[in-house]
Amino acid sequence: MIVVRSADIANTERHARGPGWDSKRMIVRQDGVGYSVHETRVHEGAELHLHYKNHFETNYCVAGEGEVVDTTTGTVHRITPGTIYALNLNDPHILRATRGDLHLVCVFNPPLTGLETHREDGSYALPAERQA
Repeated sequence: MIVVRSADIANTERHARGPGWDSKRMIVRQDGVGYSVHETRVHEGAELHLHYKNHFETNYCVAGEGEVVDTTTGTVHRITPGTIYALNLNDPHILRATRGDLHLVCVFNPPLTGLETHREDGSYALPAERQA
């Protein structure tokens, strides 16, 4: 059994940060369960341009308000506590926190190692052994 506390991840190498966001990588690839789970906070007023070309991602909102924009269609979806959305087509998107910090529980497949940073195009690279 794997038990991880958010406070134990804070300010470690598994607490990733970027402009307008931070994310605690709670369950990671090394845990061997086939996915990763993150506690992510998008700061109020932030607008993140993302495109996970190599990963599927599902997000569940637990606090705050925002919106996710499908940049392919222009469709804007309101995000409030209790909303879940999945990027099942590796959808390019914009994520905005519009009222308070947006708190999300995020699941990635394939799992992240916990050390990734966003590339210029808004994606994460696959681990080297998966690129072969």
